[in-house]
Amino acid sequence: MILYLNPFTGLAGDMLLGALLDAGASIDAVRRAVAMTGLTGWRLEAERVRTGALVALRVRIDVDDDATERPASALIEMASRAGLPVAEAALAAIAEAEGALHGVPAAEVHLHELGGHDSLIDIVGCAAALGDLGVTRVHCAPLPLGGGTVRTRHGTLPVPAPATLALLKGALVRGGEAGEAVTPTGAALLRAAGAVYGPAPEMELLATGYGAGTRVLPDRPNVTVAMVGRSLAAPGRQVVLSTNLDDVTGEVLGHVIARAMAAGAADAWATPAVMKKGRPAHVLHVLAPLESAEHLQELVLAETGSLGLRRHVVEKVALPRHFETVKLYGHQVRMKRGPWGVKPEHDDLVVLAEATGRPLRELAREALDAL
Repeated sequence: MILYLNPFTGLAGDMLLGALLDAGASIDAVRRAVAMTGLTGWRLEAERVRTGALVALRVRIDVDDDATERPASALIEMASRAGLPVAEAALAAIAEAEGALHGVPAAEVHLHELGGHDSLIDIVGCAAALGDLGVTRVHCAPLPLGGGTVRTRHGTLPVPAPATLALLKGALVRGGEAGEAVTPTGAALLRAAGAVYGPAPEMELLATGYGAGTRVLPDRPNVTVAMVGRSLAAPGRQVVLSTNLDDVTGEVLGHVIARAMAAGAADAWATPAVMKKGRPAHVLHVLAPLESAEHLQELVLAETGSLGLRRHVVEKVALPRHFETVKLYGHQVRMKRGPWGVKPEHDDLVVLAEATGRPLRELAREALDAL
């Protein structure tokens, strides 16, 4: 599925989440994903509100813990438990941006305004909603920058906030009126999802959602608009990108694979190879939907430093599958069911194994027995 965003008055994490829920994402799927992070003392609701001349969906997060400061590393670790690469990538991008601005390594960044319950819920919730809608590609219209100043723990800062500007590198932007139109959370989610900026792509429009912001504007509704559609490209036709790499570390290779998956790749993997003069190497492969091939090609070349790659079109056969959920030792375990069998999600089993101390293979068997 393709998601096209129209940030009519701006984009914040709660506005994006509201728009995705209004477009059909399951709030129960969002709640389950947030619960998997281990976060406690929160409630997530959604209500229809009038903003200007429109009715839109506004998310409401109630928390028992009003702390707004946490280490970025702690938030990333919590998000990893939900098994949502977009959420991890968004938080990592925030940590990198804040670290660069304040001269602190990303691993040591302590988030102030962005360290609370609501930021983690917005980020994990949006990642879960994108997954529930089956979104593999995100497009976005130019973003309004806003203007003026904002009060933070670091004092008064210009709008857009420095972290927001760092996260929007490469985005298309336009002028805007006074106020914070795009938040760091919104900008980080766009970066993590590999958003492509410009006009709406050619697609079959299936659903539309309106997410309401909290500001009351005198002359217009304060909304982000989400449009979900199906690509008109030939079904099953995708592009394989491949490049030989003998000068990148295993850590870089793993990073590129994770980034490609977060940016909409259908799959990504590496195979060992021996190149000329007996040099050990890897061949990186990225399976890309036709509409994401150019973006993923740029990502692979930029991240690896490779001077070229190969492209060939393939026909992908994908059997239908869906997720079911079982409860085991107080934890939710997702079960992927296809025409010929069912399998528990490995990431969920890892979380459960760490929580219970039980062997992974035994938990896998118990999850199957619980169906």
